[in-house]
Amino acid sequence: MDRDNDKGMAVTIGRLREDNVFDYKFVSLSHNTIRGAAGGAILNAELLVAKGFIK
Repeated sequence: MDRDNDKGMAVTIGRLREDNVFDYKFVSLSHNTIRGAAGGAILNAELLVAKGFIK
């Protein structure tokens, strides 16, 4: 269901919870055929910075 969000160009994040070691744990899903694993990781990092989770 989530892999086709925004024609495969979106990243879906779920199971976001606080963690004692890494501050937050979460599961992310991106469509590797379209976005690529590295591009998905960069997009996740940019989103976390934009939302203020990472400084």
